[in-house]
Amino acid sequence: MKRAQLEKAVAIVGPTASGKTSLSIALAKEFGGEIVSADSRQLYRGTTICTAIPEGEWRSFGGRRALMIEGVSHYMLAAYSPAKMITMGQYRERAAWRLREIASRKKLPMLVGGTGLYVRAVVDGFAVPPVEPNPELRARLEKLDTGQLYSMLLDRDQAYAKSISPNNKRYIIRALEVIEATGERFSELQKRRVGSDFPAVGGTPPSLKTKDMWRGDFLQIGVELPREELYRRIDARVDQMIACGLPEEARRLARRYGWEAPIIAGTLGYAQLRGHFLGEYGLDEAVRLIKRDTRHYARRQLIWLRRDERIRWVKSIKEAASELRRFLER
Repeated sequence: MKRAQLEKAVAIVGPTASGKTSLSIALAKEFGGEIVSADSRQLYRGTTICTAIPEGEWRSFGGRRALMIEGVSHYMLAAYSPAKMITMGQYRERAAWRLREIASRKKLPMLVGGTGLYVRAVVDGFAVPPVEPNPELRARLEKLDTGQLYSMLLDRDQAYAKSISPNNKRYIIRALEVIEATGERFSELQKRRVGSDFPAVGGTPPSLKTKDMWRGDFLQIGVELPREELYRRIDARVDQMIACGLPEEARRLARRYGWEAPIIAGTLGYAQLRGHFLGEYGLDEAVRLIKRDTRHYARRQLIWLRRDERIRWVKSIKEAASELRRFLER
């Protein structure tokens, strides 16, 4: 019975600004949980304001380091340099390892974030084929603007294109690269689990291992809000980010990595401020674009998440706690 208990984990998902953080912290306090981020931008240092990382205190516990937020350990927040962004496969391996490490200490592993691809990669062991980067193809694609690239992806893999931001140039180029190398849609390849056989690509054998999977049972809880309330929260969050120094944070990152860096061009907030700092429009217009594009992104997140019928949608902490309690007692 104890072993089965340790192999259980919970994923808290939902659109941006829906209240995942407060819900996850409340559940972690009640059920002895520790949290692994599943937000593809919270992973990087220097993005605190834009990615809404709560204030906390860094602490080291032997060989592990966690950001303590309201007394709850958080992992993979601000953990990596934006100079070299990690792949989804790398994220899956590291997140799965951390979940296993948390369970080994008899704590409840919690995966929290709105990046649906990352959540599914961990929950279902989904992977991408081991396609090596193609410098020549990437150089050609980099010369095209993001709109052109997104149109190309829509033609070749509409399902994947609709699951990501049209502004995420890095994701778009990687998907086109994999499609070109394998001749298969990226969205279909992602449905294969870790350890599956992939098409041979340039003689490179698959290197994915089943040990990189989380083998436990997952309860997925989705945070549900009325659409009007969600949009109101988004607008309020953007205003708060601006007041807390989002433009200065964007400018600081751009000075170090450049306005064309993936962390700028592919991140909501930074991408719209880029136009402002390059003199294309004023700050008020940048704020309007951030709010508009974030609402669009939240809608795409909901479409993606609603496809998974395993997600239990809740409207309150009490409802979420009841779901989790039943899951753990099963």
